[in-house]
Amino acid sequence: MMTNVPSDIQFNANHPRVQKLLKQMNNPFVMWFFLFIKLPSMIWWGGRVQSVTTKACSVTIPYTWRGTNPFKSTYFAALSGAAELSTGMLATLAIAGFQERISMYVVDFHATFSKTATGKITFTCTDGEAVVKTIERAVATREGQAIQMVSIGKNADGVEMAQVEVTWSFKVKN
Repeated sequence: MMTNVPSDIQFNANHPRVQKLLKQMNNPFVMWFFLFIKLPSMIWWGGRVQSVTTKACSVTIPYTWRGTNPFKSTYFAALSGAAELSTGMLATLAIAGFQERISMYVVDFHATFSKTATGKITFTCTDGEAVVKTIERAVATREGQAIQMVSIGKNADGVEMAQVEVTWSFKVKN
């Protein structure tokens, strides 16, 4: 936690909203329904949330006919969607630990694809603590704050296939 942030605006991982959201995010049926309503493209591509904690999130995207491009690899949009979801889940979870209403949106996106994605790819973001600190700054200063979150995509053999940087902005709503 930030040292100069009053305790009443610090992230509370034990807050009932955070615990409820964690339970929902780690329930495959609940997440499928959420994706169906809010992100149907992830359902079409076969994306799945593998695990979520307050520190990390992993999302998989399979190699199927629905998500392939004409070059016989996974379509970059499917890969990008899985990577963004891994960062966005952490940001959503972090917001739940604060009393204030906080808006979030993507302000920048950069992806580097280093290998051809022809199997199941798992994107993992481990920036949970950093996003909490960013939101704490936004709450403390009442000014918008941004963070560049990194999601690494690896194949089943653990070989890095992609690195995606998603910059999220947070602002306390009035």
